[in-house]
Amino acid sequence: MKRLSVIVIVHDMRRAAPRTLYTLSAAHQRGVTEDDYEVIVVENGSSAPLDPAEATSFGANFRYVRLDGHRPSPGPAINAGVAMSDAPAVAIMIDGARMVTPGAVAWALRALDAFDRTVIATIGFHLGEFQPVAVEHGYDEAVEDELLASVDWRADGYRLFEIAGLAGSSLSGWFAPLGESNLVFMPRTVFDELGGYDEAFVQPGGGLVNLDFYKRAAALEDVEWLVLLGEATFHQIHGGAATNRPQSRLGETLKEFQAEYKALRGKTFIRSPRQPTLYGALPPAAKAWLGRMAEGRRPEPGRIWGRG
Repeated sequence: MKRLSVIVIVHDMRRAAPRTLYTLSAAHQRGVTEDDYEVIVVENGSSAPLDPAEATSFGANFRYVRLDGHRPSPGPAINAGVAMSDAPAVAIMIDGARMVTPGAVAWALRALDAFDRTVIATIGFHLGEFQPVAVEHGYDEAVEDELLASVDWRADGYRLFEIAGLAGSSLSGWFAPLGESNLVFMPRTVFDELGGYDEAFVQPGGGLVNLDFYKRAAALEDVEWLVLLGEATFHQIHGGAATNRPQSRLGETLKEFQAEYKALRGKTFIRSPRQPTLYGALPPAAKAWLGRMAEGRRPEPGRIWGRG
């Protein structure tokens, strides 16, 4: 039996998902083998699905499942993917456009071995910069492809830190509570205790379903609450419901998300104040981010990818 099942949700991601899946493969992840974990790729009703042969080409530990009848929220697809898994621990990637640093799986497995009940989060970056701002200044798929080609990320996945900016939910990086995590690990028993993702969230992209799940997990007092130091996910542009909405229109979208959350929970969403413990190591490529995280700074549009 595998020690971990990684559930990856994809929807119309032919360009972005193969890079994500490569970063989750044992060819990229350090200190683990295909025997340690599996990756279950769940195609959530895409009109342009992945080629199943490509999706499973990254290792014998990859499985591909296509769900027909697309539902706007990925919550049901996540719950279906977890139901198909056999491992005693799960990792959830709600957005299959997010590339992963090379030590994430190994460090998560160490933490899962060290603690009976734990939730292990990763912080989030956007390739280029904070993408709702970047797209208003000309950032697009072609620019991002050139940006990725400028660093040898396949040889050293930590080089993604050189070409990225912090996501809004992770603005203080490793030094403050997160709004959500786009690659979160936990024992299957903890996932089941939480009831999985709430399928009552029906906004495109799930609205605040991922933030809701993370906040509910943070409310479990008897779990060891960790964030992986030096590891992260990196969002590729793909037309996401919120991540790639231009900044000028993002406020309207977030109001709709908050309205749904309030209808379901009876109050406005506020992130959990719970401060996690840092767990892991700091690779050299990530050290430059320490000062920026402490100050909560974002780069000027175009600074990283050369346009303004």
